[in-house]
Amino acid sequence: MLARLCLVVWIACIGAAPAMAENYFVRNQNEYAHALKQIEAGDIIILANGEWRDFELVITGEGKPGKPITIISEEAGKVFLTGQSSLRIGGKHILVTGLVFKDGYSPRGEVISFRRTKQDVTSNSRVTEMVIDNFSKPDRYESDYWVGIYGKNNRFDHNHLVGKTNKGVTLAVRLDSKESRENGHRIDHNYFGPRPVLGSNGGETLRIGTSKYSMFNSNTLVENNVFDRTDGEVEIISSKSGGNVFRGNLFLRSRGTLTLRHGDDNIVERNVFMGHGKDYTGGIRVINRGQTVRSNYMEGLRGTAFSSALAIMNGVPNSPVNRYVEVEGARIEKNTIVDSARVGFNVGADEERSAPPSNSTFANNLLSGLEGQSFLESYDDISGISFSGNRVAAGEVGAALAEKIEQAPVEMGRGDNGLLYPVDPELRDLGAPRDLQPIKLAQVGVKWYPKPGDEIAFGSSGRIIEVEPGEGTLAEAAMAAGDGDILQLRSGDYTVDRSIPVEKALSIRGAFDEGAEPPRILFTRPSLIELREGGNLQLANLVIDGELAPDSVGNSVIRTTTFPIQSNMRIEMDGVTVRGLTVNKSFNVLTLGKSALANRVTVRNSSFSDITGTVVSAAAETEDFGQYNVEYLDIVDSNFANIGGPIADIYRGGRDESTFGPFVTISGNKMAGVGLSATNGSGASVNLHGVQTANIARNQVAESAPFRVVHTVGTPKTAVTGNQFAGTPEPVLEELNYEGEHRAVLSDNQFAGAENE
Repeated sequence: MLARLCLVVWIACIGAAPAMAENYFVRNQNEYAHALKQIEAGDIIILANGEWRDFELVITGEGKPGKPITIISEEAGKVFLTGQSSLRIGGKHILVTGLVFKDGYSPRGEVISFRRTKQDVTSNSRVTEMVIDNFSKPDRYESDYWVGIYGKNNRFDHNHLVGKTNKGVTLAVRLDSKESRENGHRIDHNYFGPRPVLGSNGGETLRIGTSKYSMFNSNTLVENNVFDRTDGEVEIISSKSGGNVFRGNLFLRSRGTLTLRHGDDNIVERNVFMGHGKDYTGGIRVINRGQTVRSNYMEGLRGTAFSSALAIMNGVPNSPVNRYVEVEGARIEKNTIVDSARVGFNVGADEERSAPPSNSTFANNLLSGLEGQSFLESYDDISGISFSGNRVAAGEVGAALAEKIEQAPVEMGRGDNGLLYPVDPELRDLGAPRDLQPIKLAQVGVKWYPKPGDEIAFGSSGRIIEVEPGEGTLAEAAMAAGDGDILQLRSGDYTVDRSIPVEKALSIRGAFDEGAEPPRILFTRPSLIELREGGNLQLANLVIDGELAPDSVGNSVIRTTTFPIQSNMRIEMDGVTVRGLTVNKSFNVLTLGKSALANRVTVRNSSFSDITGTVVSAAAETEDFGQYNVEYLDIVDSNFANIGGPIADIYRGGRDESTFGPFVTISGNKMAGVGLSATNGSGASVNLHGVQTANIARNQVAESAPFRVVHTVGTPKTAVTGNQFAGTPEPVLEELNYEGEHRAVLSDNQFAGAENE
């Protein structure tokens, strides 16, 4: 990378002139501490290649313009700070480069801090070409920042940050002291890599300020960064201060939005958002006064409401700083939004957020939604917005907006920059500018550290391992398998005498001749499989029988470890039969425990019978902090008979609006005698508490407990349609934080043979 080359050349020049500066080559922490006592402006401390474990690296001093105090690796990317390590920078004109944080976590509240103490805050300093890779605290709900920027005129550039799994902002600009306001920081050319869904508030990738200090200007420039699959929560960037500029950034397949949450007079310009059709990918959310949103490009975004391609919020009259200041004086001009789900005006309008935008303009924007679907919507008064020169090329427009925005097809073609533009030269100035150049992955982060690919798919290794029936053969093969391997089982019995730990993407599949019995797995421990850090599991075409299981508290065929799990997981069951889980009164099939989150659980074409507990239990986060255990749950085309608890027990409590899930689909199933056990505390055959989107359709339910749906927060969407109920009460519906009729949609359901309430 050019930046790294310049640093190396610069250091070499200084090394040739020892009268001007000293180079200290240090091999351990004691040598580093000795060098630190001697450094002056222009001096360089070189850390030897290798692992520096449990190293709380501190640097402070009085560098000078053109003569910074420098910490650099012997070779870029070959100095690893592991275990409980951190970096704190004080003083002035400090430069740190070339280090990798990996295989550990910070013992402090930050991995990299632009202050040594509250009194020693750095200024005019730079951190460049650094890597923080999965350096997360073990408990996903223990919070920290990876980077905290304080002081003034600091630069954070060409860095690589990927895989933060615990609560807390990836990078935070702090305004909690006078010395850190109107700071002039520059955050540029960084690679913000995949951040998995947190399942809680506190998953922002970048935040500037907080609500407490949002009346102050930060004057921070965020420029030419890439945000790649940063899915932590609804706010990718949370701007909570004024005077910031967000320019030339690229958002790739990232759920959520760049949110102007608090603070005034920010500029969002020339950014590119590419959703590639991924759920809940969004663009820009506008709140507060004097915001400018211009010359941005958005394509393939599927978010609505708070995660719309463009969401202009309603505010709270005379709002306190921590709520929603009404939009006033916004300028939204020359943006292109194509192949996207929603542009929303007055988003969030309710009894509290009752102040519509005022004194604002919406001009010369090119808008194109999905054919035959609602695209432009307003939810309150839009008279405070002046509309001119806009064009909607596709998608349905709400009645209040239809008279203000021209609707006509627009022929589009891709420019040399890969973006779509009108072919008609008369529309040349409509939407995003022609000279917009999306920044490339090769231009951000560091060259010497690889950027992550897609998650490892089941069976991706290509290795198929044949496993013979018998005692211990399956456990032995599973523990020896590699990431993406397939264990293939023949007809016969497989007895497992220990709980199998899964710390990789593992498939266990039956492969048997037509007409033969599928392989049967029996287990003699309280659980068959324990999902651990990095674990993903696929089961297919086999039988799991609880005949040999012991009577133990917490029995579950599959369960997560009792230790916190940083990574999110995937669990699939296809063509699986589970039976005979009757040794105690609450024997579950799958139990997701505390501090565990499954991105997706899929059950299809499977059969479950004679089970005393719950089929999918994802209800461990009961503190009502907005946390939950599963993002997507799909139970489809399966059979359930004599199940004591619910087939799905999902819990998300609290009133937080920072996350999207859970999403539940239960369709095409047959259920008989489900949820009737005296130990079933929910009293339901399906128990959904706080689920944001639920589709319960085309199920046949006989002699079972009712479905139970509790709405808690936001704008939940529940549809119960086309189900047939025999000897089963009507669904039990409850709204906890909403006045009025329950918002669930019930249609085309048939009831017979039960007293319905």
